[in-house]
Amino acid sequence: MEIFKGRKLIIATKHKKETIIAKHFEATLGTICEIAPSYDTDELGTFTGEIERTLSPIETVRAKCLNAMNKYGYDLGVANEGSFGPHPTLYFIPADEELMIFIDKTNNIEILVKNISTKTNFSSKNIKTRLELQNFLDQVGYPSHRIILRKEKKSNKNIIKDLTELPEIKNAFDNFIKINGEAYIETDMRAMNNPTRMKIIEETTLLLIEAIQSTCPKCYFPGFTPIQFISGLPCALCSLPTKSIQSKILGCKKCGYELKKEFKKNKPFEDPQFCDYCNP
Repeated sequence: MEIFKGRKLIIATKHKKETIIAKHFEATLGTICEIAPSYDTDELGTFTGEIERTLSPIETVRAKCLNAMNKYGYDLGVANEGSFGPHPTLYFIPADEELMIFIDKTNNIEILVKNISTKTNFSSKNIKTRLELQNFLDQVGYPSHRIILRKEKKSNKNIIKDLTELPEIKNAFDNFIKINGEAYIETDMRAMNNPTRMKIIEETTLLLIEAIQSTCPKCYFPGFTPIQFISGLPCALCSLPTKSIQSKILGCKKCGYELKKEFKKNKPFEDPQFCDYCNP
């Protein structure tokens, strides 16, 4: 898009997300992507809890982007924030929720997308034996995926990260066993140490670019994206409205034009398993 072509864009990251994000932005929008190697995104909180996150995920990703832009003098920026836990509707399945924001201060543009995926190796547990250690490593995809060890789940002290070699991991584990009788092991969810998460970040990047390229039919301003979702998709069995999304309203942040569209084409009814009447 001409509005962004040739402009410098900062990617607010310290975990090598630019290896995924930059190529797509440069190829589709023509931006010149850069990073600030000294920018510490961990100042807004860490996955492992040494630095507490005091902001919501949306507030965090916005602050991460604006802080980098303001600190290094960019008017164009992108940032990503990930959260991990139970899926919001499939409660017993772990999920990766990725937020990604694009900010253009010159044109007063802010576009945010969310991507929730169950394709994650996010996991943690207490372990007491070398066999349990090896089983966890096999489960999460070591060595391509890294792990983190700590004395116990709620302890933010003596956290050991960036273990690359198996002897290092075993030695750290043995030391915790001597001290505490067990250790707490978890997947390292930092992007550069988790290829599975990096794929979800790439998916989210493509969603963000799609949102940026979606222009208002009236004024052609970028970011003609959903501003409201309307539930009520009828049940295929009883025809009563369900909580599933039936339609969405797209809106322009510049001229205010709105357009209502079906949420998912070719899906006029919802499966009865999601109906509060047929499956209370």
